[in-house]
Amino acid sequence: MSDQLLITAERIEKNIYTVRGIEVMLDSDLANIYNVETKRINEAVKRNPKKFPDDLMFQLTQEEFENLRSQVATTNFTMTRILPKVFTEQGIYMLATVLKSDKATDVTLSIMRTFTKLRRYAMEHKNLTIQIKALKDELKEEFMQEMMKTKSWTKDRLSAVADSIIILEESISELQDVFSDFKSANEVEKIGFERDK
Repeated sequence: MSDQLLITAERIEKNIYTVRGIEVMLDSDLANIYNVETKRINEAVKRNPKKFPDDLMFQLTQEEFENLRSQVATTNFTMTRILPKVFTEQGIYMLATVLKSDKATDVTLSIMRTFTKLRRYAMEHKNLTIQIKALKDELKEEFMQEMMKTKSWTKDRLSAVADSIIILEESISELQDVFSDFKSANEVEKIGFERDK
């Protein structure tokens, strides 16, 4: 039975970082996922410079590299004499065209799907946050209108309303937490690749 190199959306997501406001992946992480040496990726880039303009691939500055290392608690960031290169989503696609293997194509498709899923999640999360805020504002407005209609409230009635508001606030807060955790709770898409013997 041959070894399987399992590529999951979750594994890919953990290797996507934001640098200069752009989502990118490190050359070493891509090499690990493609099951090749980092130098092979760098050689492919060197042989095809026109395919990798600065908006598709760039080398990190020392400051960017140190900042990334301080933010991410991982062993991926080993000491290196050469600053790593990072690839944008389009740069990763171009990388697949120069690596020219079925495995590279399959892995790249998985990476592209993950980038798409992350964009979709970010848009959905943004919309849900807006909807939750609108619901909160609407409920507050309805409550204020109801209070204006009723001139005299008993102490028990005010206490019940206060309790309801607290429960509502807690429910909305829990709902926001659920949406924040949605990404990690998502089912992980798995794609298997056989390792070269």
